[in-house]
Amino acid sequence: MMNPFNSTYNVSHSNIGVEAEIDRLKAQVEMSWEKEFRNLKWLGLSDGMKVLEVGCGPGFVTEKLVERLPQSNISALDIDNNLLATAKQRLNKATNTNIEFIHASVYDTGLPEHEYDFVIARLVFLHLYEPEKAALEIFRVLKPGGKFVIIDIDDGIFGVVEPKDDNFQSVIDKFIAIQGMAGGNREIGRSLPRLLKSTGFSNIEMDAISVHSDLVGREGFKEQFNPKRFEAFYKFGYLSKSEFQSIDKAFENLMENPDSYALMFFLVASGTKPVTVDD
Repeated sequence: MMNPFNSTYNVSHSNIGVEAEIDRLKAQVEMSWEKEFRNLKWLGLSDGMKVLEVGCGPGFVTEKLVERLPQSNISALDIDNNLLATAKQRLNKATNTNIEFIHASVYDTGLPEHEYDFVIARLVFLHLYEPEKAALEIFRVLKPGGKFVIIDIDDGIFGVVEPKDDNFQSVIDKFIAIQGMAGGNREIGRSLPRLLKSTGFSNIEMDAISVHSDLVGREGFKEQFNPKRFEAFYKFGYLSKSEFQSIDKAFENLMENPDSYALMFFLVASGTKPVTVDD
């Protein structure tokens, strides 16, 4: 059956249920947002811009943008109507009225050309079947001189979990393979500069954000390692019993072992839409 999302992510397919998945996404934003926003500002994001967030999901990043950019016009785009409804419900309580919710695909937004000063895609591109097509669409809607920033992962440099487990690298390798078979790419981070260059962007930058549980707390990490997220992979034979147990042990350590800690990396890639003579 055709996947209308053209993506590996669908919140309704979450192993932990929709409500728990939304809580996980919130914890994921909270653990790294301050550093992410610092990078966004360094890359040129400022109040008063017209900003598009693609793949906004339940709107936790959108909410942060509204708080930090009260004079900006912010558009939040997602193909999932249920997640958009969740975002609207929370953000409609905000005093900022310059929010537009857009139900559309990142591959075909339906938005005008040369419309936005700044576009953000956070943890979206690892899920996309056709990342080049999405980047070209974002290039189209950006104003000349506008900036596109991708915040994403690369499981080849996932991070560190202590105490170490001999099976943990095997688990990561399995997830890379599973995502690849599904049409996504959990190693997308390393190829982002080439993706931006091949789709017309210039002034390409690359940076990394580190998130350590000793500094931001364990809650976000515990959500990432919740064993219930991975039960289906074990049930259907993608993970061995020992591999599944390593996830369970990492979760247990983060819950109860004061000597346990985790370090995780997000990659930040950006490019600028060139200003041509005709522009």
